[in-house]
Amino acid sequence: MSTVRGARERARIEVTAAIKDEAKKQLAAEGAAKLSLRAVARELGMASSALYRYFPSRDELLTALIVDAYDSVGETAEAAHRTARDQAATHLARWIAVTRAVRDWALAHPHEYALIYGSPVPGYTAPQATIGPASRVGLVLIAVVADAYRTDGLALSPLADDLRGEAGRMVTELAPDLPPEAAAPLIAAWSQLFGLISFEIFGQFNRVVEAREIFFREAVTELARTVGLLRDGNGGGNGGGNGRRLLKISGSGPGSVESGPIL
Repeated sequence: MSTVRGARERARIEVTAAIKDEAKKQLAAEGAAKLSLRAVARELGMASSALYRYFPSRDELLTALIVDAYDSVGETAEAAHRTARDQAATHLARWIAVTRAVRDWALAHPHEYALIYGSPVPGYTAPQATIGPASRVGLVLIAVVADAYRTDGLALSPLADDLRGEAGRMVTELAPDLPPEAAAPLIAAWSQLFGLISFEIFGQFNRVVEAREIFFREAVTELARTVGLLRDGNGGGNGGGNGRRLLKISGSGPGSVESGPIL
């Protein structure tokens, strides 16, 4: 009986993968708004009723594709971070490695990228199941900054008084290991990273930016500066001034922070 059950499970996995692969072809050809279960079934030689046993609705198939895309780019970012960390790269180098890996993934998977970062699909509302996968790249960026904060410290501008409450909420919910001063620039950098990639994927850089690899590297290096990452681990060469202070964990107690001028 277990052999039969195993064979059935393998068959289900194979059919599910085939459905997703055909749906991805439709995404590339027609876009997510025109994804059709009937068309997928027709191309696979399946009855629509049989396909519905795997995905009862278009929205469930879309959700599966969205989760797969988020997981794929998330795994790419995590792998880049692990490799850079294992190589004892600086925190700035880790940031650049992760952001470049995300861009490379997007360039290699433009239709999947468009599905998760392009225009909303009419009539579709993403369920809770997409939140975790959608957070993976952001969590890697947070980890890079948190590691830097624990070791070299972060060169950050003072927090505006009217943003302090929101920044406190952000770190509580998203990055409890970071000081409030890091929250707003980190969220801004996260969104600007995908803005850079989207401009490239969707053609806004056409006839504007030609040396895109170089441009991207310089742009994400500047984003690293805004989130407080130091170029050489001791504040040197980081463009000090402008009221920035070096924030570090002081070691005098959990969550304690010390600050001082950037040297």
